[in-house]
Amino acid sequence: MKTAPIREVRSHFPRLEALLFEGESIAITKRKRVVAIINPAGDTARPDFRTRFGGAAPAGGKLEQSAVTMLSKERRE
Repeated sequence: MKTAPIREVRSHFPRLEALLFEGESIAITKRKRVVAIINPAGDTARPDFRTRFGGAAPAGGKLEQSAVTMLSKERRE
């Protein structure tokens, strides 16, 4: 895990961002004390809602219910 003071985060964020893209975690420090830890986001692929809610869309391209309605039912809200 890389350690970076807040000053470095403010002035050299692109360098730290590159480390995050490589999978490195970064501990942010202030006066030699860790105040935050930034972890890489991991897989940011979008969920496949069509598969999740019953397959392909009808021929018209629209689902019978909105995705919000289906999510509410799934969550029992």
